[in-house]
Amino acid sequence: MSDQPNYDEILKQLQEKYVDIDQDTEDHLYGLLYSKPITYWDYIQTDALLNLQIQRTTLPDEMVFIAYHQINELIFKMILWEISQVAEKEDLDVIFFENKIMRISRYFDMLTTSFNIMREGMEVEQYMKFRYTLTPASGFQSAQYRLIEFASTELINLIDYRFRADIDRNTPYTHAFEHLYWQAAGKDHKTGKKSTLLVNFERRYKDEFLRFMEKYNTKNLWTRFKELPKEDQKDKDLIKAMRHYDYTVNVTWVMAHYNAAKHYIESGIGDGEATGGSDWKKYMHPRYQRRIFFPDLWSDEELKNWGNNI
Repeated sequence: MSDQPNYDEILKQLQEKYVDIDQDTEDHLYGLLYSKPITYWDYIQTDALLNLQIQRTTLPDEMVFIAYHQINELIFKMILWEISQVAEKEDLDVIFFENKIMRISRYFDMLTTSFNIMREGMEVEQYMKFRYTLTPASGFQSAQYRLIEFASTELINLIDYRFRADIDRNTPYTHAFEHLYWQAAGKDHKTGKKSTLLVNFERRYKDEFLRFMEKYNTKNLWTRFKELPKEDQKDKDLIKAMRHYDYTVNVTWVMAHYNAAKHYIESGIGDGEATGGSDWKKYMHPRYQRRIFFPDLWSDEELKNWGNNI
């Protein structure tokens, strides 16, 4: 006996489906007569995807750089997709939460190990030539990564340590935005003037960031965790999963990125500066920025030594 429903049952379910959205079932069935069968390349949009790698130079290894960063952005999109399901889940439970956190962690685990593709996959000499055509652009300007941060934790945990005492939930988002930890990397420390890198970034994404910050203010991963029943907040597997995610994103992945950048920037070729002009060492190294999504899940000693033992 087949587990598949019979034709009459399928037609009944189709009718119910289209009635629910005020559609005529016969019209949709008639349309099937003229629809083309799906192919892999149409479904994945392979041709469009493979035509998005546009080099600015004739240096072959620039293709590696472009494709690698595009892959990163696709993975970021998948991460945001998983986070949104936790954010919007009405009856959030431990099993669902842990499952999603581990999915996200596996994406970041993959991103962490993938840095060798870029570190070992490009000749230093080629990179140090084509990188000048990127100025003043920088990976700093990955908007999706900022969205991941906003969606992962409460805003206070992303504020520069120097200003946290003066910012709380009643602080306007526009004010909090100006004191996010990464703002310092895009400003002249003496004058406070924003770099072209930061000005361009904000011109393109600031309004979107402010809307997203407000949207996730009450449903980021950390807030949703604290909404769980007290007993569920003690679940060992969930805590382990959240700690893994926190450490992977804010220490392991960051350091893999840091070491890859250091391999090229400090190669002895060029001026040793980041393309966007940021203070890349202090911006990237976890012991300076101390980004921690879920601070209450770490001991005082762990928090004190965050990023020091690597």
